[in-house]
Amino acid sequence: MLGALTLPALSTTPASAATVLTAIPAVSCHNLPPLPYAVHAKAVTIRSKASSKSTALGVLYKSHKVSVSKKSGNWLYITDKTTGVKGWVSGTYVYRDVRMCLD
Repeated sequence: MLGALTLPALSTTPASAATVLTAIPAVSCHNLPPLPYAVHAKAVTIRSKASSKSTALGVLYKSHKVSVSKKSGNWLYITDKTTGVKGWVSGTYVYRDVRMCLD
């Protein structure tokens, strides 16, 4: 049974493998713009200063749109475009996704 599963993979000719490789477009993703910031928790507290002990101004939810204007250490100064609240959030929970380049 195992021999029957590996036989089709071994029967692939080098010429057909080369054809498959040349059919993939040679576009590098390294020159693409960075991905947008996203919330990677259910909710994140928006704070008045870049400190976990500062006053809470609001809550940033995963479904909210956010823009980042500056950074201080691991803290980001954001504008919650859904509610209009501005303040600091931890970079532990709000960060850019990593683009996967397959080249």
